[in-house]
Amino acid sequence: MIRASERAMGIEYAIRDVVLPARELEKKGIKVIRLNIGDPGKYDFQPPKHMRDAYCKAIQEGHNYYGPSEGLPELREAIVEREKRKNDVDITPDDVRVTAAVTEALQFLFGALLNPGDNILVPSPSYPPYTGLVKFYEGVPREYLTVEENGWQPDIDDMRKKIDEKTKAIAVINPNNPTGALYEKKTIKEILDLAGEYDLPVISDEIYDLMTYEGEHVSPGSLTKDVPVIVMNGLSKVYFATGWRLGYFYYVDPEGKLDEIREAVDKMARIRLCPNTPAQFAAIAGLTGPMDYLEEYMAKLKERRDYIYKRLTEIPGISTVKPQGAFYIFPKIEERSKWKNDKEFVLDALNEAHVLFVHGSGFGYAGEWHFRIVFLPPVEILEEAMDNFEAFMRKRLSS
Repeated sequence: MIRASERAMGIEYAIRDVVLPARELEKKGIKVIRLNIGDPGKYDFQPPKHMRDAYCKAIQEGHNYYGPSEGLPELREAIVEREKRKNDVDITPDDVRVTAAVTEALQFLFGALLNPGDNILVPSPSYPPYTGLVKFYEGVPREYLTVEENGWQPDIDDMRKKIDEKTKAIAVINPNNPTGALYEKKTIKEILDLAGEYDLPVISDEIYDLMTYEGEHVSPGSLTKDVPVIVMNGLSKVYFATGWRLGYFYYVDPEGKLDEIREAVDKMARIRLCPNTPAQFAAIAGLTGPMDYLEEYMAKLKERRDYIYKRLTEIPGISTVKPQGAFYIFPKIEERSKWKNDKEFVLDALNEAHVLFVHGSGFGYAGEWHFRIVFLPPVEILEEAMDNFEAFMRKRLSS
């Protein structure tokens, strides 16, 4: 057998890994309610019509060629204007790079920042590509604690303990996947102060920035004075275009500390050629066009968030924090005597209740004995899922 590389074989992605046992049930004709993947397009959410029209028009008008490695100039200008409106940051198109979604942005940034043995501070719980890609580039993901009892806010003291001479950056996911936490302005300032103390850049994942229920998202890019900040965003969530795989990031770097990182990133961008050209024209339409669709979509999500939070609080053996952003909730398994770990719990719920969650340990050590639920489906689907899950829990706890 020809052996695969250790870096590839070491990749884990809990969100999709749990699909394999679900498929086995579905092959037997069993209906599985999948609440594992955060894909709005699978439900009653679509990109706004002006974006869909712009995508089709771009293809029909012949925009099917290689574009610039850094992204179309018109799109980078639209991103500058969008981020000025949202975050009041003063950047130029030269500070912006267009990518195949935030995942490719992470690949570029981690690839540019890390030598073997270096580390990146990532939140725990955390979206799995943060730990997976750091390891892929032979780095070490250092997980800093976020505190459930404090609405999953980052623990600044724990973050400080994780910094050493090999630390290359601090990553922040806000609003957070998987917890739905929305970080307070005070917390963001404390992270910037800590980064400045150790001369580290902050990488800020803001893909859910306009998906908040109570309170508003605050970007470290809007607060920094001398700490370099790299902000990542894209079309997948707020613009509901997950399958288009288009994102961007930009540098807020008043003192030019990231000049060599920028050069390294551009080398990586050139070797992969360019992002999707027609989708970039659709992105221009999205970033410069009306956002009225978002009010309707957020009203739907808030209703679903409130419903699933209420149901979970009524189920024995389960507790949860009410999410303030995104479309995830991250319940805790309080009654643990029936299962070895949270993955066994999730697989048991799949096999008995036929509802697919993601085990919390797949998001890091602070996710142990938790599980992630996506509340994108309509209430009637969530109701069926929670009815099945509640019956499962009551049966298990009474046996």
